[in-house]
Amino acid sequence: MTSNPYDYLMKLLLIGDSAVGKSCLLLRFSEDQFTPSFITTLGIDFKLRVIETNGKKIKLQIWDTAGQERFRTITNAYYRGAMGVILVYDVTSRQSFENIQHWMTNIAKNASGDVNKIIIGNKCDDEENRQVQTEEGQSLADQYGVPFLEASAKEDINVNEAFYQIAGDIVDRLVRAEAEEDEQPKPSTLNVNAKPAKRGFSCAL
Repeated sequence: MTSNPYDYLMKLLLIGDSAVGKSCLLLRFSEDQFTPSFITTLGIDFKLRVIETNGKKIKLQIWDTAGQERFRTITNAYYRGAMGVILVYDVTSRQSFENIQHWMTNIAKNASGDVNKIIIGNKCDDEENRQVQTEEGQSLADQYGVPFLEASAKEDINVNEAFYQIAGDIVDRLVRAEAEEDEQPKPSTLNVNAKPAKRGFSCAL
């Protein structure tokens, strides 16, 4: 009998507008590669990577969703079962930043209530074309009570940190939930197949 090669299997989603760099972030994290050519994700793509964080070995199943409006009805089904959602905007596109609110609404409608989230401002290497300041991203994340990082798939800035951050947060949540479950009193069980113990009866006439 072989032991399980990992402690947790986690489904993560990459969510955000088209062209914010979701696929590039995933490619950098999963294969340590970057391609400058724009790749449109048609529907859904996913990659696997095993990491260790918080003393646990985690198998990440990361789903890269399409941001185009015509694909959103497809991606909604993929929120189910997700343990973490990475919301990505492009710091050189204010519209993609403002649409994070839309994606947060989508998550609230389609994902479980306890799903972990993190907001990532991608393309932070492109200061010349920046439209969203770091402080704005942090303020938005604080508003939703979620972690925030700026990243660059091109320059490999904070990419691993982003995925490790959300995986670690999920581990902490699961460990807390398991501890609380262990602390709950176990209900007594009745064995319906057990034979009743013999007793002496006295009948008052």
